[in-house]
Amino acid sequence: MEADIRTLFIRSIETHIHQKNFIRLSLGNYKGMELNLKNIYVRPVQIKRQFKLSFIYRYKTRDITKNYTVDEGLNLIGELFNASNFAASTLFTTEANITCQQTKNKNWTTKSDKPTGKLPPELTHDYQKERKLAEGSKRYLHELKLTDEKGNVYKTAQDKWKQINHYIELLSTMLKDLPHRDMLQVVDMGSGKGYLTFALYDYLVNILGRPSSIVGVEYRDDLVSLCNRIAETASFGNLRFEEGSINEYNASGRLDILIALHACDTATDDAIAQGIEHNADLIVVAPCCHKQIRREIETAKVDNELDFLVKHGIFLERQAEMVTDGIRALILEYHGYHTKVFQFVSDTHTPKNVLIVGEKKSVSQQRREEILMKIKTTKIFFGITYHHLERLLGLES
Repeated sequence: MEADIRTLFIRSIETHIHQKNFIRLSLGNYKGMELNLKNIYVRPVQIKRQFKLSFIYRYKTRDITKNYTVDEGLNLIGELFNASNFAASTLFTTEANITCQQTKNKNWTTKSDKPTGKLPPELTHDYQKERKLAEGSKRYLHELKLTDEKGNVYKTAQDKWKQINHYIELLSTMLKDLPHRDMLQVVDMGSGKGYLTFALYDYLVNILGRPSSIVGVEYRDDLVSLCNRIAETASFGNLRFEEGSINEYNASGRLDILIALHACDTATDDAIAQGIEHNADLIVVAPCCHKQIRREIETAKVDNELDFLVKHGIFLERQAEMVTDGIRALILEYHGYHTKVFQFVSDTHTPKNVLIVGEKKSVSQQRREEILMKIKTTKIFFGITYHHLERLLGLES
């Protein structure tokens, strides 16, 4: 039971650090063998734009400061507690002050009081931008050639590292709000080399503590083999990759999260349709190559007040993108999804892409009828005979 109390206290420290409300940790009443050591204080710091934990070792006549990555710092805190070197410790957060201490009878107790501190002004701004995925000893990042063996991100991988964190940042609130499941069922269609698939698994399982089973679908067998090997090496037991194309893959059983990033043209529609048909709680797509609707608009050449927008190739391309994704968002809303559209930077340094996110909510029958009329009007205006997603879901009129 005593070990459980200390374990829960350590987990609380980790949770508050990742939730960005950690102020400091005070380790006191030292019982170890190191001469003249009295306390250790731990606080968050920003060093060269990297979030770290600063340990101040307070001796009788001097202080020594050492800085660690989050993973290194948490491992060190765990070692100190397991050795019972400090008999009294207090975790200060913006939500509460939590104390863990050993009594005279050698029993461990814990209590929570009202918070007495706040984040220092010089850290608050940067702390809010802390990466959702901390650097450090994450084996999969090294295997994917994003970090060296010590967990430092390679200079050549900085853009990819930012993209991964941007992706998790965009989804973080929605992932936290997902309904409770014993095991989240996730499919990532068109997973590629798996950068974002691995990151999502890591965030859901290791940071949010949400047991998840993720399948990455990828048609290139060499990438499937590579990602499965890395998943095994990283001990990601419920992450696997399967060979196949989006339009041929059929998810079996319940599907809670459907993801399809940079699926070409109507492959995005194939993915969205599966998410809707499986009543997924969250659908996330980043479309590209909007060929189907572009051909429709180009063929029709409708004469209207906006026809000047499609006379030039680059305008036609952009118009096709907006119309395609606009109708996709409407169809998601028709099926009860609250839809958000973000800008998402691709990993190939192309202009910003659109990220469409649908959260399962509800929709009235009146609104459904309004949506169908809006889709019909839009198709007539641009001379579109059909939208592939509309056809897949039997909404074509």
